[in-house]
Amino acid sequence: MNNSIIKPKKKRFNVTGNCSPDLHYMMDISAKMEKVMELIDYGDYFTISRPRQYGKTTLLFTIEEKLKNSDEYFPIVLNFQGLDQKADVSDSSFAFFVKELIEEKLHSSKSELYVISKETKIDNTLDLSRFFTKLVTHSDKKIVLLIDEVDASSNYVPFLKFLAVLRAKYLDRFSSSNYTFHCVILAGVHDVKSLKYKIQDSESVQYNSPWNIAVDFKFPMEFNPKEIFPMLSQYNEAENIGMTKEEITEIAEKLYYYTAGYPFLVSRLCQIVADEVLPKKDSASKKWTKKWTLEDIEEAFVLIQREVNTNFESLIKNLQNNPDLYNLVSDMLLEGRIVSYNPDNSVLQKGIMYGVFKQNGTIKIHNRIYEQRIYNYMISNLDTNMSISPYFTNPKFVLPNNELNLELILQRFQVFMKENYSQREESFLENQWRLLFLSFLRPILNGNGFDFKEVQISEERRLDVVVTFYNRKYIIELKLWRGESYHKRGLKQLYDYLDKENKDTGFLVIFDNRKENKNELKSEWKEENGKRVFAIWI
Repeated sequence: MNNSIIKPKKKRFNVTGNCSPDLHYMMDISAKMEKVMELIDYGDYFTISRPRQYGKTTLLFTIEEKLKNSDEYFPIVLNFQGLDQKADVSDSSFAFFVKELIEEKLHSSKSELYVISKETKIDNTLDLSRFFTKLVTHSDKKIVLLIDEVDASSNYVPFLKFLAVLRAKYLDRFSSSNYTFHCVILAGVHDVKSLKYKIQDSESVQYNSPWNIAVDFKFPMEFNPKEIFPMLSQYNEAENIGMTKEEITEIAEKLYYYTAGYPFLVSRLCQIVADEVLPKKDSASKKWTKKWTLEDIEEAFVLIQREVNTNFESLIKNLQNNPDLYNLVSDMLLEGRIVSYNPDNSVLQKGIMYGVFKQNGTIKIHNRIYEQRIYNYMISNLDTNMSISPYFTNPKFVLPNNELNLELILQRFQVFMKENYSQREESFLENQWRLLFLSFLRPILNGNGFDFKEVQISEERRLDVVVTFYNRKYIIELKLWRGESYHKRGLKQLYDYLDKENKDTGFLVIFDNRKENKNELKSEWKEENGKRVFAIWI
């Protein structure tokens, strides 16, 4: 094939389909490939189970290319995506489906294996088992079977029986009558060991563990800043940007800060900077430079929050379809609940499987972009019909120098809550007041800034909101009233946080459910060691 036909003149950032080093700027996957090749060399069977758009297909493509150029291995890559469109999947139809896929892959090689495949008839799972042995026996290389999109078939009992065949042959692989693939790699969202999340009927239960021969693939698929760096370096050189090594390092760390290395999100932020942020800078200023800045990444973070894409749709759908998961996420984000990792907790496992959570001893929302999207979704579901428009139209909220008048904003939020929610039941207010505040704040920022949440571990169930507006940053702490001693301790923590963020002024919103304070609009300034905090009680 003439590669010049498909190879473009320029590379680009890619977020659709698999990535190719000839076509796209790519992060460094060498460490991941080293771990994969180690498992292949051992002859292990394993599953690469990760959320959508996590780089699984790209990794399989890279494995296939490496094995193609090997003197030792022969890869056969199958994709089960079309199986979920078949109305009736029986043992015989599934066996024929698998054989047909393998034959299609062997066709391009024009090898003896293709001739064997053409001459072999498949009527059932036993025939398929014998077919595998025949292929392995006649191959002069070790065959590695890679199957993508296993989720498409995991609802079908024949697929589980297929796994059971592979398992039985693996256990008896040293017998000449049962020679089998050297290595089998399955890729999908659901770990085959976790199919109980997808399979409900009683007939399927007995097949829930046909893959206990597989070793765990625990190597992280996220990309750390050092692995993001090479992609930016490629772009920097190809586009003649002129960024220094130190500047690229800062950009890589900022991308990781927002994405936690989630492959799709890293590439999408880069794509937004290259295709949207930079062209806008170009048209706005004659002094524009192609160099990326940290502010460019922050703007991309704002822009990605406004878009609709399949990744975000999948995130929200998984929360909608799993109320137990949604409730846990809500408690973590709004109540500051600290959740320890427990491998036997099915809700946690679902959250990790769908990419909502990451775990390192404790469970956290995977990345800051997801946190923001989930907050947006929760705000959209807020149980309120009250219009807040009369409260945020005050032009004094934004001063002439584009500085937020947060003292006034918080005072107006007090009035808003008193006039609209003073009669609501306490359970609603205690669960929703944080979202009400974020909802109140959103139209004031009006696309010129964003609010970023940081759950703090404390007895006061704090939620720190970092607001950026134009080039300024504001620290707002939200917390429940737990008594005077907790309040003083919390103020000290806020002063320390302001010192850490190099800020002189902070803001505090306290939800106080004491009956004697119901009708009081209390606010005050506090100062300590040169730090000032404005507090309101609602």
